Amino acid sequence: MSEFKSDQYGACTLTVKQACPIELAMHIMGGKWKGIILSLLSKSPMYYNAMRREIPGVTQRILTLQLRDMEKDGLIEREETNDNPKRVLYYLTELGESFIPILKSLEQWGNAYINKQEEGLKKSQ
Repeated sequence: MSEFKSDQYGACTLTVKQACPIELAMHIMGGKWKGIILSLLSKSPMYYNAMRREIPGVTQRILTLQLRDMEKDGLIEREETNDNPKRVLYYLTELGESFIPILKSLEQWGNAYINKQEEGLKKSQ
């Protein structure tokens, strides 16, 4: 894991021990694509190109940046193959695996929210 910088995770965090835990978690998991990447990798390790095909709308640059951030934060690891051309396999670390139950809870909440919104639309019609 990379070295912690006092201003790295927002204004209220002075050190990792004093970090606002929710702010820290949201910073680490923030971004449009990290949850999707974790969800994909929770099913099985994936090569970069396969992951890119599974995530419509993500650019090569953004996917690469998100993967680098997640690797730096210790959520995923990468393994380069000796193939020609080289391929990169990504997989979850133990820390990344520990986030999967939280991700599933977020998915359940999201589904409940969607259902509630749909009910509201039906009532207003």
